[in-house]
This record gives sequence, structure tokens and C-alpha cells, in this order.
Amino acid sequence: MTLTATSFDWVRQLVHRESAIVLQPGKEYLVEARLLPMAQQRGLSGVSELVESVRNRPDPATTRRIVEALTTNETSWFRDGDPFTSLTSTVLPQLLAARRPDERLQIWSAACSSGQEAYTIAMLLADAMPNAATRVSITATDLSQKMVERTRAGRFSQLEVNRGLPATMLVRHFTRSGNEWEIAPALRRMITATECNLAAPLPRMGPFDVVYLRNVLIYFDLPTKQAILTRVRQLMRPDGWLFLGAAETTLGVDENWERVVLGRGSAYRPRKGA
Repeated sequence: MTLTATSFDWVRQLVHRESAIVLQPGKEYLVEARLLPMAQQRGLSGVSELVESVRNRPDPATTRRIVEALTTNETSWFRDGDPFTSLTSTVLPQLLAARRPDERLQIWSAACSSGQEAYTIAMLLADAMPNAATRVSITATDLSQKMVERTRAGRFSQLEVNRGLPATMLVRHFTRSGNEWEIAPALRRMITATECNLAAPLPRMGPFDVVYLRNVLIYFDLPTKQAILTRVRQLMRPDGWLFLGAAETTLGVDENWERVVLGRGSAYRPRKGA
């Protein structure tokens, strides 16, 4: 049974209402692919029957699963490279020079997916700072409860560690656990993983010295992007750093940020008085 226009429209509205993510017309194939396994688990003929069953008998748990299934969880280690190179070459030295020796650096990996970004940061800082375990706190958040649980576990398949993780870091920071690789407990303790909907009022966190908000804004409409950037800025220190995805920018969205060129990439800092 193919996805009907009515069912697709209902899913679009649900996802936008719950997460502010915009599913444009033409994404029917994505809805079919992501929700078909859920329909099959229930013995239903297709996604439209799944949608109709939820519409007729509202079920918060199933509704949540639908929304989570349609959020993108694409990730890898050291994704795009430059935001991580810049962290240790430029950002970290400046922050350490500006902070007291007893001040803890706070970093936020927003939309952390299954944790590769947060653990990439933790590994880099552990290699660059002998006291990283006590000097740095990393908050990892995601809309998906499943992704948050995976981040907390810190366990990855062979296929996952093959996606961008240098062999030297795998040996140094992971141990084999059956068919998976488990990150060192000291690095796992640096990270606090929790659920967070970026399109809703944010919980009390921070203030953050560095925020990684990468490959997220592209899924939202302009008003939602503006609201997210405003809320993120309110959780940052005045001299903090914001890293966006390679295809993202604050230009034309929120002018309260200053773009700073860092090597082959760039980062953003709150404008004074913003």
C-alpha cells in the first residue's frame, strides 16, 4: 500500500509540530522508508495504515517513535574535520588563557546523534590536556531518546568506528567488547547526555564556552533558525565559540553573530552587546 497524500500531510504536520523539522513535498520516499519497518512490526499493510491507526487511536508512544524515526541521525567521527582541528589549534588555547585554572570548560554537542561528535571532542581534549577529565564538561543532547541512550552507552559497532576514526585513537581510547567497541570510562564520564528539542524552550544549561550546532539548522524554516540561534546565544559565554555545519551560516539569519575564519573553515562568536 503506497503512502497516500493525506497520510503524508498528517506526518508532515506532526513532525513540524513536535520538532519544527520541515518535510518538503517530495520527501514521501523518506517517510515510506523510515516508517515501513514500524508498520511491518505491527503486521500492517503499509505506512498509510500505520498513520490511520494512530490518527484513529492516538498513542503518545507511537507518535514519538514516528517523529524520532524521521529525524536525521547521520554522523561520523571527525565529520568535516575543520571544526575539530580548530578546537585544539585556536579555540582551546584562547579559552584556557582567558579562564582561571580552576574553571571548568563547558562544551555543548547539540543534536549529538549516537555520540560520535561528543566523543570526538572528548578524545581530542584528553590528548591535548592532561587534566581534561576534571577540567572539561561536555553536554550532549538530541531529540531522540534512542540516540541519547546510545550516547550514554558509548558503544559502537565495527562499521561505526570505521567511519572516520583514526586507528591510533581507536587503540588508545577504546576496548573491544564482544562485537562492539566501548569508549574509555574516563571519557564517558566527561559527557552528560540528555534529551533536548532545539525548537522548544531550552533547559537550563551552560554557560557554554563552545557549542557544536552542526548540520541541524538546514532542517528548519527561517523563523525557527532565528529562534534557535537566539536561545543558543543566551546559553553561551560572551567570548564563546559556535560551530555550524559546512552548509550553514548565521548570515541573513541572525546578525548578532560575528564570523571568524579559522583555517579552511569558520566559527561564530556572539557580537558584543547582543
